[in-house]
Amino acid sequence: MNKNNPTRGNGVLEGLLANLRAGKANSFIKEKYRNGRILDIGCGTYPYFLTSTNFKQKYGIDPSVNLNLSKNKNTSLLKEKIGEKKIPFRDNFFDVVIMLAVFEHIDSGKINFVLSEIKRVLKKEGMLIITTPSPWSDKLLHLMGEVGLISSEEIHEHKTHYSMGEIVDILKESGFRQSNIKNGYFELGFNMWFKYVDEKTS
Repeated sequence: MNKNNPTRGNGVLEGLLANLRAGKANSFIKEKYRNGRILDIGCGTYPYFLTSTNFKQKYGIDPSVNLNLSKNKNTSLLKEKIGEKKIPFRDNFFDVVIMLAVFEHIDSGKINFVLSEIKRVLKKEGMLIITTPSPWSDKLLHLMGEVGLISSEEIHEHKTHYSMGEIVDILKESGFRQSNIKNGYFELGFNMWFKYVDEKTS
């Protein structure tokens, strides 16, 4: 495996897809946030998004992340599996938290805990960004994995396939106000995006 792969395993399109996800997330983040802290949950073996975004302080968590890549003084990486315990940061610490192609890897019984932890470490005026595959694309993604277009290792670890409405409901259950949740599709509908920001204080 190339040390610069954004995911475990191999796939011809992994770099392109990581770039598209990063571009979508970056398009949501206003300049006013970038002088603060961002946390990338499930940042990958190679923290592609963190290398492609401009922030004063960057943090990443992933069980497979290459800690040797934490060379920049403004980047800190933790090799840890999300959902097993509390996120190791104090309350109201981050301006932005992102989960790009991670939601589908979390056990359904742990999703509310993970989101409540994100709510805890996110500043009151902070932003949460999530991307996850549309549920209808699951069979196609497995086929793409079988022919080497995307990482079959990653695809076979998908645990959840929620609809857009179901994810909004889960966010609400975890303390995120529905009125501040925006969502949509990208990559020809193959993927969904969700953005939460407290409009009253942003």
